[in-house]
Amino acid sequence: MQLFDLLDPLTTRARVSKGWLWVLNRIVMWVIPFNGAHNFVIAGIGEDFVRTKAPYRRKNFNHIRGIHACGIATIAEFSAGFLLLTQLDPSRYRLIMSHMEVEYTYQAKEEIYSESRQSLDKLNRDVVEPLKSKDLVTVTMESRVTDSSGNNVALAHTTWQIKNWRKVKTKV
Repeated sequence: MQLFDLLDPLTTRARVSKGWLWVLNRIVMWVIPFNGAHNFVIAGIGEDFVRTKAPYRRKNFNHIRGIHACGIATIAEFSAGFLLLTQLDPSRYRLIMSHMEVEYTYQAKEEIYSESRQSLDKLNRDVVEPLKSKDLVTVTMESRVTDSSGNNVALAHTTWQIKNWRKVKTKV
């Protein structure tokens, strides 16, 4: 059994149980060690959204004690990518971020949250159905980053290239 095989049952349980959400976060920290160093965690998960959290702490600071722009961008990328992973079968589809645009609107001086949303209907229409006749598709995801007081910190758009693993020409 591969790690991707555990993703669907873990996320299903994490949607309704804080204990399973904790387990999911421990596994994600192990699989994506970069995020673990910054203490990024999944704060909430549903069929059509992922909400992630980055703490206000020294490892995430810039030179003026705000959360660094790269940390804000990374938490936005993480929530969008993880949502796609939970909606698509990662053993069938390869996801690679190909482009990112971030508009920063407020200095983050407290913990931040990134939320990404996408309906399963939109995913089927824009990704799954086109992949039946195309080698690859791209999808752009929106992530809204706010601080714990509700201020809009940033709006990020990440573009993802999605391919069926059978169409991937590089070796794993």
